[in-house]
Amino acid sequence: MSRDTRPYLNRDRAAALHEAIAPSRTMPVTQRIVVASQKGGVGKTTVALHLALAFAERGHPTLLVDLDPQGGIGHVLARGDTALPGLADQLMGVVSPSEAVCRTRVPGFSLLPRGRLDPTEVVEFELALRAPGVLASALEAHEDAFDYVVIDTPSGLGMITRAALTVAHWALLPTQALPLGVRSVSQVLRVVEHVAASDNPRLKLLGILPTMTERTREPSQTVMNDLWSGFEGVLDTVIPRADVYADASLKGLPIGFMGGRPSPEARRFDALAAELGQLMTLNAPETYDVARPQRELL
Repeated sequence: MSRDTRPYLNRDRAAALHEAIAPSRTMPVTQRIVVASQKGGVGKTTVALHLALAFAERGHPTLLVDLDPQGGIGHVLARGDTALPGLADQLMGVVSPSEAVCRTRVPGFSLLPRGRLDPTEVVEFELALRAPGVLASALEAHEDAFDYVVIDTPSGLGMITRAALTVAHWALLPTQALPLGVRSVSQVLRVVEHVAASDNPRLKLLGILPTMTERTREPSQTVMNDLWSGFEGVLDTVIPRADVYADASLKGLPIGFMGGRPSPEARRFDALAAELGQLMTLNAPETYDVARPQRELL
C-alpha cells in the first residue's frame, strides 16, 4: 500500500478540527484550553498567562495551570515557584486541591503552579500525568469555581502535552511568524488530530495564533501569507513582537501591570480573549478599565 506523501495540511485536516466552532455546539460548563507548541521560543507561556488574565478581567473566573516541569509560569512571574505548593504536591497527596491553588490579587484569576518538584522527580511527574484519569481528576477538583482552565504545557509534543490534550476541549497553537513556524503548525496539528481520533473526541482546534509578528519585515509577512493560505483556523488576532514582554518578565509582572492604563500589548490579549470567547460561543463583557494591583500579582 502506498503511503500518502502529501504534506500534512493544512486546509482539509485543520478545517476538520476547526468545524466544531459553531454556535449550535453544546458546550461544557468549564472550558479547558491547552496552549501547545512544537518548538520553544514562540511565546507559549506568555500567551497562556496573558490569555488567562484577560479572561478573568472580562469577568470569567479562570484557572491557569502550569504543566511545564520547568515551572514556566513561575519564571514569568519571577516568583521562584519551587517554593509554592501546586499540582505536583496535589498529585502526591501532600496538599489538598484548595491548598494547591494560588489566589492572585486579580478577582477571578487563580494559578495552579507546577508545585515543588525536584529535577530527579520529573519522569515520575510525567508518568503520573499520563496515567488514565489522573490529570482529569486533578482538574475536576477545581473546576466548580472556574469558567476557563488555561493549561500551559512544555515545549514539544511529549508525554505531558499529549496528556493535556487528552483531557482538553480546545487546542490553541501559538506559532512564531518564521518559516519554521509553518512546519511546526503541521506537526502539532497531526498530534491534535491523533489525540482527537484515539483518546479524546471532544478535542477541537480553537485556533492558530501568530506570535512575534513584524509588519515591516518581509519574512514575517511571507509566513503570515503562508499561514492564511495554507490553514483554516488562523485567528484574526496576532501578537506582535515587543520588548515589553521581556521587561515585564524581569519585573515578575504581566504586561498589563507595568503601570497606567492597559498598553497596546495588553489590549491585544483582551481582543484575543474576546475572539476566543466568541469561538467558544461564550459572551464576554468589554472591560478595559480594570483596577490593577500596582506592584505585585500574587
